[in-house]
Amino acid sequence: MVVSKPAIEQFSSYLKNNKPTTLFTQIPLVDLSKPDSKHQIIKACEEFGFFKVINHGVPMESISMLESEATKFFSLPLCEKQKTGQPQPYGYGHKRIGIHGDVGWVEYLLLTTNQDPSLHSFQTFRVALNNYMKSVKKMACEILEMMADGLKIQPRNVLSKLLMDEESDSVFRVNHYPPCPNVQPLSGNGNGNGDVIGFGEHTDPQIISVLRSNNTSGLQISLREGSWISVPPDQTSFFINVGDSLQVMTNGRFKSVKHRVVTNSVKSRLSMIYFCGPPLSEKIAPLPSLMRGDQQSLYKEFTWFEYKKSAYNSRLADNRLIHFEKIAAS
Repeated sequence: MVVSKPAIEQFSSYLKNNKPTTLFTQIPLVDLSKPDSKHQIIKACEEFGFFKVINHGVPMESISMLESEATKFFSLPLCEKQKTGQPQPYGYGHKRIGIHGDVGWVEYLLLTTNQDPSLHSFQTFRVALNNYMKSVKKMACEILEMMADGLKIQPRNVLSKLLMDEESDSVFRVNHYPPCPNVQPLSGNGNGNGDVIGFGEHTDPQIISVLRSNNTSGLQISLREGSWISVPPDQTSFFINVGDSLQVMTNGRFKSVKHRVVTNSVKSRLSMIYFCGPPLSEKIAPLPSLMRGDQQSLYKEFTWFEYKKSAYNSRLADNRLIHFEKIAAS
């Protein structure tokens, strides 16, 4: 990514005042090899909207191959990377995130999960991507079915079938955060005063997101009371975000997690995210089996297409769900 002095000044002005807390907070850990992990998944989704997954079954060979191919891609000259197309919304982009003025110290590749044509000139990259996505999709479905078990809802594929549907509107994103010059190195706890935003605070609109990164820190999540904590990187594990759609489907029992990425002055960060989306025509509403007695829905019913369109037309930090909340009777 080409760096200029004005660009550095622009991002330096994008510093955040609300610094992460220095208190230690344990990130929920879920071992997918243990059947009783469903209870930890439910607890993590209720309290954090976020958890770490180990013994996930995704081959390390697939992970390493995709990281290697992605690193090669982002090392190419800008003109080569731009051959994948401008991000409208799919393709290669840098600095600009979306169409409403959000910026970040990042370059990225946004792809569909259904034979995306953007990588037709990058055959090895495409093969690595397909192998990786196949394994991650399987893991995501397993997590969603464990989630259904933990919520005691039937059938247990009520969530995973949305991802397995051939019309599933899932997307895949690879983010590269180059070292950011003229930024103070992060302190020992990862919360330096020179933090520059690589990707601004937001929630994900889909059902869940499956994240994996290299061993460079930068990811932060917001706790319920509003403080930010840094997530220690682990290149052999995955992290799961609860998305806005799942918040609605659980009628607010699960909360989508607000998260962001800060840059590093020395090391580059590479992350890969599988956003698990339902078919565009799918109606998003609280699951009837989770509603108790005369409990009312907190949200108006909407289709994934409607919500996706609304999200695309908003700023990163906007509360997108507020437009779909029911107004309580006075």
